Amino acid sequence: MLIRPPGFRGAAFTTAAAGDMSSGDREKVSGTLGIRAEWASVRQVHGADVITATGPGRTGPGDALVTCAKGLPLAVMTADCVGVVLETEHAVGVAHAGWRGVVAGVVAATARRLEGLGGQPGPVVRAATGPLIGPCCFEVGPEVAGLFHDRHVKSTGGMTTVDLAAAVREQVPQAEWWSVEACTRCEDGWFSFRADRTEHRLATLGWMP
Repeated sequence: MLIRPPGFRGAAFTTAAAGDMSSGDREKVSGTLGIRAEWASVRQVHGADVITATGPGRTGPGDALVTCAKGLPLAVMTADCVGVVLETEHAVGVAHAGWRGVVAGVVAATARRLEGLGGQPGPVVRAATGPLIGPCCFEVGPEVAGLFHDRHVKSTGGMTTVDLAAAVREQVPQAEWWSVEACTRCEDGWFSFRADRTEHRLATLGWMP
């Protein structure tokens, strides 16, 4: 139901078994993690705006949240896009990165905001990506492929795909990265908009204990 990246203070990714996190019951997930059931979230728009959260509830528009407030869970929702958790020693951030957000630099923007947050600024030291559509399945047209570096684009059998996770990791190269090794499109246990146009969403969560 939940995936906890090792070595993080407060980070988790939900699976389909946990239910729809965009509108479903979050109390079970929160109880399992030992966090409050009221999360801070954003109205996601596939951009690069970062919001500093001071309390629970939906803010926005934006695609990333950061905080140094203890006990405040931050959440973004995904169903193929990349969910990212970033930690400095004194703050945490989460980002929602579809291909538009990756091109716009949303993860780099989140890292910059984090690194200057609060009275004890510092570099991002840990980062994690959740389940996402993998380069095996993220087929794009030439107009999208052309927005990415050649090392993130692969052409096989007439199909052109992009490695979103690799592009995301390069936006914060100094961090120690950890990844959920799963493709939401072709593997079971996730929600995938590309697979079936689902409205259900997985959650990427980050918090300061």
